[in-house]
Amino acid sequence: MSDITRIDQNARRSRASVFGDLVFLAGQVADTKTADITQQTKEALAKVDDMLARAGTDKARLLSVQVWLKTMDDFDAMNAVYDAWVVPGNAPTRACGKVELADPAFRIEVIAIAARK
Repeated sequence: MSDITRIDQNARRSRASVFGDLVFLAGQVADTKTADITQQTKEALAKVDDMLARAGTDKARLLSVQVWLKTMDDFDAMNAVYDAWVVPGNAPTRACGKVELADPAFRIEVIAIAARK
């Protein structure tokens, strides 16, 4: 059985866990809480990219993405950023929904699962 590698761990959570050839990311949010959905989406996806790289993979290897939005009014603007970010021909499965996020300043949270290289 493979060992589990936990990345950026504290007492409550790991930002990523690697088990075998799979990488599981915790929810990634923006750094700028006051930003609009376009900027928050860019920042959250940049964090996904960073965590995937730290786990030894990249967005071309994404298997599944969950997008949580504060309001579905942000759906089209979020999709404009997301669609430009996804690697053509390698779109993962995706679910998107309206969720009450832990901090109301966040407009988006992104959770992902990827295969390792």
